Amino acid sequence: MSLRPDHTQSQLSLTLSDAIADFPGALVVFDRNGAMCHARPSTSMLATALAGEDLDGIMDLVHPTLKGGIPRLGTVQIHGADGIHSFDLTVLPLEQGGAVVLANEITLHANLRSALMESRQRYKDFVEISADFAWETGIDGTFLFVSPRGALGHTAASLIGRDPGDLVMEREPGAELPFSTRVALDGQEIWLRQADGATACVMVSAKPVYDRLGRWTGARGVCRDVTLERDRDSELIRARNRERILNHVVRTFRDEVDPQNMLRVAAATLARGMGAESCQIYRRGGISADGVLSEGMVQPDDGLFLAGARHGSCEEGAAQPILDRLEKGEPFIDSEVDGREVLAAPCHYRHRINGAVILWRAPGRGPWGRDDRLLIADIADQIGIANEQIAAHEDIVRLSRTDGLTGLFNRRAFFEEAERRYLRLARNPDESAALMYVDLDNFKHVNDVHGHAAGDAVLCTVRDLLISNTRPTDLVARLGGDEFALWLEAADHVAAEGKAKSLLARAQDALYSLSGAPDRPLGLSIGVAVYASKNGETMDELIARADQAMYAIKHGGKGSYALAALAPADQEEEGR
Repeated sequence: MSLRPDHTQSQLSLTLSDAIADFPGALVVFDRNGAMCHARPSTSMLATALAGEDLDGIMDLVHPTLKGGIPRLGTVQIHGADGIHSFDLTVLPLEQGGAVVLANEITLHANLRSALMESRQRYKDFVEISADFAWETGIDGTFLFVSPRGALGHTAASLIGRDPGDLVMEREPGAELPFSTRVALDGQEIWLRQADGATACVMVSAKPVYDRLGRWTGARGVCRDVTLERDRDSELIRARNRERILNHVVRTFRDEVDPQNMLRVAAATLARGMGAESCQIYRRGGISADGVLSEGMVQPDDGLFLAGARHGSCEEGAAQPILDRLEKGEPFIDSEVDGREVLAAPCHYRHRINGAVILWRAPGRGPWGRDDRLLIADIADQIGIANEQIAAHEDIVRLSRTDGLTGLFNRRAFFEEAERRYLRLARNPDESAALMYVDLDNFKHVNDVHGHAAGDAVLCTVRDLLISNTRPTDLVARLGGDEFALWLEAADHVAAEGKAKSLLARAQDALYSLSGAPDRPLGLSIGVAVYASKNGETMDELIARADQAMYAIKHGGKGSYALAALAPADQEEEGR
């Protein structure tokens, strides 16, 4: 069928024929019966599809035009050897009947549009599922876009049109925010206010937006909430600082050779390391803090807190209410007492409280913090170990210095302490003291008749007798077997002789019933030597005089006392 103009065609048909003749794409002409009668080019994909009767999509457009003479527009996809091709179709009626189909291939455009839509959908999906939030600001600096899920507890709708500066926690005057940046930014940290008022650390990456004329129109970027990471970093820094202080305190007091000095060093180091005005360290029960054994060797109740060390000006009495609270099971105390902030914790060893640490902060220094509470708990446990080490050391010292049966000083400890007191007397000529040797009479017969258990009971009775008749400043010791010794501080001849008579009288009442036999009664033989510094007598000479006086009684009838004769120089002094 010819599509060229002839003399019978209208001006509209001539114009249409000219347009069809100049159409650059493929075209197909159908007669009035719907049969394809012409194709240009004949090898086009459209013609090939029609020749293969792949007509469904095309004929849906052609038939209405053949019947009603109405032009139609549509799109069809045709399967080719290299994939699917898309065509925009224009169906025009012909004056003499029939229709012409003009095909414009849009495969590339369709693919690009599909790829763009897929890319936009992918970006949208990433934005919606990301933990970060994307944003864009306009030329006025307010939010134009925020991720649909919102940010920092704020909904997206509540942020649109809002100035990002309202969310910034600390904003320096004149400082440019990343939301209005003129240069690309990567990984800038700022602190923003969350919907609930809490703070969040956010890492921002942003770039400016310019129009085609190079004018700045806003910025866009993403924010990542790194609050948890920064909190972990901060906690790690604080933990390292606590470890540094803990190691310093522990290393300082553990380097001390003298166990008694360990707690004093610990108190001073702990006060300085934690910014405290005063530090008090207490121990549970055991030996007194200065390490001096009481003559009676009666140990304090294990339930008592004894002062171990103190640094600063705080009085010991102020700590008692704090110790009472720790005793009742409080894990730590952080409160204000008399205008000062107090931080205290019990010391533990093997799940047993064996002491306490109390820190006092000067008024105006502010309250203690979480790190302080964690630190004092760790240090208190280390001091608990030190308390146990000191107690173990004292046990060793006590065992080496005391008699295992009676708990009194043994021979070595007694003479070491007596020697120290003797040297003090030598520096003070006007002072005096007395050394008393006490030996049991007929003790062997008790063991022979009643056994060694009864003998041990006798020795403990003598211990009680001697302790109850001496002062805290005096020394009492078991030298071995049935021999005892006393150092009577500041006793002259009269006091020493009175003490000997008192012991003999009380011994008769306390020991007679424990005797091995009535004809061999238990009793005491006592030798007394009074020291007088004016004659220059040595300690060994004083001991020898007391020993000789005691044996003089033992060989002279027992059950009495003897006052050792004075050294010649003292006799001359008395004679004057």
